[in-house]
Amino acid sequence: MIENGILQGVRQIDSPNCDERPAGVPVDLLVVHNISLPPGEFGGSHVTALFTNTLDPEHHPYFRTIADLRVSSHLFIDRAGEITQFVNFNRRAWHAGQSSWCGREACNDYSIGIELEGTDYLAFTDAQYAALVAVSRALMQVFPALKSERIVGHEDIAPGRKTDPGLCFDWHRYLAAL
Repeated sequence: MIENGILQGVRQIDSPNCDERPAGVPVDLLVVHNISLPPGEFGGSHVTALFTNTLDPEHHPYFRTIADLRVSSHLFIDRAGEITQFVNFNRRAWHAGQSSWCGREACNDYSIGIELEGTDYLAFTDAQYAALVAVSRALMQVFPALKSERIVGHEDIAPGRKTDPGLCFDWHRYLAAL
């Protein structure tokens, strides 16, 4: 259940990497991403640190390349299917970067971003699919312009720049479950 932009019953951690959506722009796109920090490693608090601007660049060599980024998705779903909300759905999370969908630029303005803990080349878990389906259904109830045909991967809105959620994301499984 979603109330006032907040998914009930999940961990809430506020990210500063968001702002107000443009007035009068309805949410009508859902973007699926993947992330693991360091790349290919799961667990820990590094994604939370990235999304809250507290990532220690000295902890891992890769972190030096991303520590200054100011990014966050609305939600993060870990390998166990646990959900953390970083940004209220009514606000613009900085998840898509330079992007466009069907000729519309700036996808952050009208989309919700969901990060799955994973990589482009490793299957996602049953628990992640279950959580993603449940939250997608809830979002589609709250945002009537959000339809299954308006659910895309980061790779679809930033082709050539992004590849996630990757080859191992089972779009058929996910969309059929909706």
